[in-house]
Amino acid sequence: MKAMVFTQYGSPDGLELKEVSKPAPKDDELLIRVHASSINSWDWEFLNGIPFINRLMYGLLKPKPGKQILGADIAGTVETIGKNVTHFQLGDEVFGDLWDNWGGFAEYVCAPETALELKPIVSTFEEAAAVPQAGVLALQGLRKAGPLQAGQKVLINGAGGGVGTFAIQLAKLAGTEVTGVDAAHKLNVILSLGADHAIDYAQEDFTKMGELYDLIIDCQNYRSMFDIKRALKPDGVYAMVGGSIPRVYQLWFLSSCAPFTRESRKLCLVAEGPNKGLADLKRFIEAGTLVPIVDSIYPLEEVPEAMRYFGEGLHQGKIVITMDSQA
Repeated sequence: MKAMVFTQYGSPDGLELKEVSKPAPKDDELLIRVHASSINSWDWEFLNGIPFINRLMYGLLKPKPGKQILGADIAGTVETIGKNVTHFQLGDEVFGDLWDNWGGFAEYVCAPETALELKPIVSTFEEAAAVPQAGVLALQGLRKAGPLQAGQKVLINGAGGGVGTFAIQLAKLAGTEVTGVDAAHKLNVILSLGADHAIDYAQEDFTKMGELYDLIIDCQNYRSMFDIKRALKPDGVYAMVGGSIPRVYQLWFLSSCAPFTRESRKLCLVAEGPNKGLADLKRFIEAGTLVPIVDSIYPLEEVPEAMRYFGEGLHQGKIVITMDSQA
């Protein structure tokens, strides 16, 4: 089978389209013919070997064998079933996040049945592949504040990317007032998804505008936690979806101090794990109340170009990789 492989950390120039062995599923796994995958921040970080913790997990000097194919999000068709699999049948169309295994930038991949759901019947494979990781992170971030109430104020930092475009729609479903923050060229898509306000981060710092929010979902995490707290209501919640390791440590430290300082504002890291809530997202999509935003679709052989585009940060929503042109 064809797969996009990398054997050293660095730029997208190191990615190569190769012929590799077709994987065989274990007893609790499915073999999936991949129709589409999508790019997430984890793919970019893993490719570049940053942060360093990725190297501790996947290979210190170079990616380990078995971890040399990027792509966590997949949408495809069940081709082979392990003997212990009970929830799927041959031919089922499925989607999911292979957070622990990767391997989606290939024509075939093996996955445990717990990593998969039946694909939304209204979605193409390309649309479905855009959902799992970004959609689940958005949903988990919103749930950090408990059940949202109509009229509450939600701010999404990095609202024009993959997680952000899902978070806007999910927050509006709860009837909240949504503010999206991102680069100027992404403000139109933020507003088109229903956000009530859009802020160009290069022109205004939302932590200094005097507005207070019930929930902040941060997909970028470049600001100090002390600045973030200034923009939260007394019982507000901050949900960190992604960011630098020093910022994560700062969040953990301040959270651990909260019982002693009587801090009522809650600082959370979104890290519940993959696919938790994916079935809920599927229901929203099939009901027509949630739409995956796909910026562009690249064939498998153009993954290096797709990754370069991702690294430029110009995309709105998700960048999808399709394998069907390789069939």
